[in-house]
Amino acid sequence: MIQIISQERCVGCDWCIKVCPTDVFDKKDGFPVIARVSDCQTCYMCELYCPTNAMYVSPLIDEEEEIDEQALIENSIIGSYRKEIGWGKGLQSTASRDQFHLLNLINSNDCKL
Repeated sequence: MIQIISQERCVGCDWCIKVCPTDVFDKKDGFPVIARVSDCQTCYMCELYCPTNAMYVSPLIDEEEEIDEQALIENSIIGSYRKEIGWGKGLQSTASRDQFHLLNLINSNDCKL
């Protein structure tokens, strides 16, 4: 669930607003604000597209957490999803390590549970 838009890092590019499939954000005074947190699907699209690593989406889908933004920054957690998947200038893509396509090799008739 979306937890933070860092006011220090946000440049007001509106990528989070544009990519959010559930319209979680509004714009106020030129910057995005979290307006409908309960609509967040934890898809990470906002964090992924944020060019300044100003977003933090918690992996806890249905819970709001007490968040210390400074601790997230100090521990390199805020914006870490982009880095982990290698999306961004100067980052190494992790797409080649994805093994999901191997599921297509499994014949459903051969699977016995």
